[in-house]
Amino acid sequence: MEFDTIAAISTPMGEGAIGIVRISGDQALDIADQIYVGRHSLKEVSSHTIHYGHIKDLDNDEVVDEVMVTVLHAPKTFTRETIVEINCHGGIVPLNRVLQLSLRYGARIAEPGEFTKRAFMNGRIDLSQAEGVMDLIRAKTDRAMNVAMSQVKGRLKTKIESLRQALLETVAHVEVNIDYPEYDAEEMTSDILRERASYVEKEIEKLLRMSQQGKILREGLSTVIIGRPNVGKSSLLNSLVNEKKAIVTDVPGTTRDVIEEYVNIRGVPLRLLDTAGIRETEDVVEKIGVERSREVVKEAELVLLVLNHHEPLTEEDEQLFSISEHRDRIVIMNKTDQDQKIDMDAVYEKAGSSPVISTSLIEDKGIEQLEEAIANLFFTGELEAEDFTYVSNSRHIALLHQAKDTVAQATTALDEGLPLDMVQIDVTRTWELLGEIIGDSVNESLIDQLFSQFCLGK
Repeated sequence: MEFDTIAAISTPMGEGAIGIVRISGDQALDIADQIYVGRHSLKEVSSHTIHYGHIKDLDNDEVVDEVMVTVLHAPKTFTRETIVEINCHGGIVPLNRVLQLSLRYGARIAEPGEFTKRAFMNGRIDLSQAEGVMDLIRAKTDRAMNVAMSQVKGRLKTKIESLRQALLETVAHVEVNIDYPEYDAEEMTSDILRERASYVEKEIEKLLRMSQQGKILREGLSTVIIGRPNVGKSSLLNSLVNEKKAIVTDVPGTTRDVIEEYVNIRGVPLRLLDTAGIRETEDVVEKIGVERSREVVKEAELVLLVLNHHEPLTEEDEQLFSISEHRDRIVIMNKTDQDQKIDMDAVYEKAGSSPVISTSLIEDKGIEQLEEAIANLFFTGELEAEDFTYVSNSRHIALLHQAKDTVAQATTALDEGLPLDMVQIDVTRTWELLGEIIGDSVNESLIDQLFSQFCLGK
């Protein structure tokens, strides 16, 4: 496809060793050559080579920066267009000056995600791979990065294409049966359709079974720490983060609001929320914090309920058990370095199936057991298997659910004896839904919306 030439700063703004201005399009070499001064013209050098020189503002003969320029000829580039990458010193001023010169000589400022969008539009990657690029940039743990990298390399694309091919062959059999009824192949075609539809449905179910883990790795697990004031919630946050993010004192009610922090627990990203201690209070500010804490619990995917080993269970503790009973939960028995005054039989009874972990945060004991309990609660060892195709994107998951329902309707229709041409409608719709995942059948407005979420310069 033909596009105009775009340019953008492709590295984070701020001070650093280097920063990169990327130019992509048919005029990339012409534009870069007008502002670059080196031993050779950039139009004369070989593809996939890097060259030392300077960027000059020819209007006033001023040297803007000392640079290394990478030249990449189409089509063997990320966008399948000619790309020039100007490696500048990593400061805001030189990068902006080089970008402005590129724009002055004919480039247009790139929209967010436009380089990746061009890679998709030019057939370099499919839509699932493009979304994998975004996930790779945002990955917060090694495991999340591995899942995203698998998607970038096309593992999901390969799986979806194989399922679509199976459906396409089935539709072809149905079409032959409809167009040439004299061959009386309806029974054979029904058997093939039922077999293929059943196969596709089971494969989609397999993808969906792994989707919860994939989604957690991509977006992080929303985890809230709750408990009465002064039971050690903020100490737990600090222990998991390995930093003093929250204020820890002996004064109840120190935490007045929800504190948010990301933490890596054995490869699982946790979006960790430390809440205000939930109790009855007349303090106006603390009361607001308590209400926010209650709201956060309703939305959490994991609740860490902290109790005090040195105090008896209170009515407030029982309320915390009650408001968290419909959530995945781990009960943490803190302050085990002090004498036991809590009724452990009552704790186990109220915890039900929730794991109970003993900790002494002041002595740094029990954190490893807690991390293991978190990992075991959401992952069953299958995470380490490299042959799994993980689905982590909410859009993909929603489309897979729709495809599963539609292909199941096709099987039901066959069992009820509906004509093959009516069953074919559901099979074709399943094929289209799977195509939306990889971008084979998707509208332009959705494409624009997806790529607008990318960072500028990617």
